[in-house]
Amino acid sequence: MSLVSTHIPTPLGDMLAVASPEGLCLLEFVGQGGVERELAQVEAARGGPAVAGSSPILAQAARELDEYFAGRRRQFCVPLDLVGTPFQRSVWQALLDIPWGETRSYAEQSRAIGRPTAMRAVAAANGNNKVSIIVPCHRVIGSNGTLTGYGGGVQRKRALLALEGRDEASWQALYQAPCSPALRVAPVGGARERPAAAP
Repeated sequence: MSLVSTHIPTPLGDMLAVASPEGLCLLEFVGQGGVERELAQVEAARGGPAVAGSSPILAQAARELDEYFAGRRRQFCVPLDLVGTPFQRSVWQALLDIPWGETRSYAEQSRAIGRPTAMRAVAAANGNNKVSIIVPCHRVIGSNGTLTGYGGGVQRKRALLALEGRDEASWQALYQAPCSPALRVAPVGGARERPAAAP
């Protein structure tokens, strides 16, 4: 099964996207910890290295992310080809069931999959989610309301929740604030070039 990869620019930094013919397998912020390991897992599971290029699935992912960051999309439709164990996939499905603009605690997510005592395992599965934003692990927070770890960094998690909460002032401040070089990118509607859509 051939894998195709590209970089998708977003207001919070470039993302590495990898797709099989069946769907999106990986979507992570470039430079965050664990991306190489996740890419290796996807390549091993799908039988080959990812080759830079374009595909209809990658083009759809880029378009839907554009719409999401512009506030015009609340639900993603791009096909997914998630790489993980059956337990991990059940946890990721519970993430997909969290509505836009809402959050869940790890305890609530554990109950949602019928494993109320498996909070540690659920948290670990969230950490192994390879498709950021679209499989919304950023919507899971601590039981006391605190923002817990996020592969892309807590600042990005805070920004995504602000965007979904339609807190425009917080969103603007977060993505324009001085931060690491990986986060200094053009704002929504900026002139940054995007990959050409596949025919």
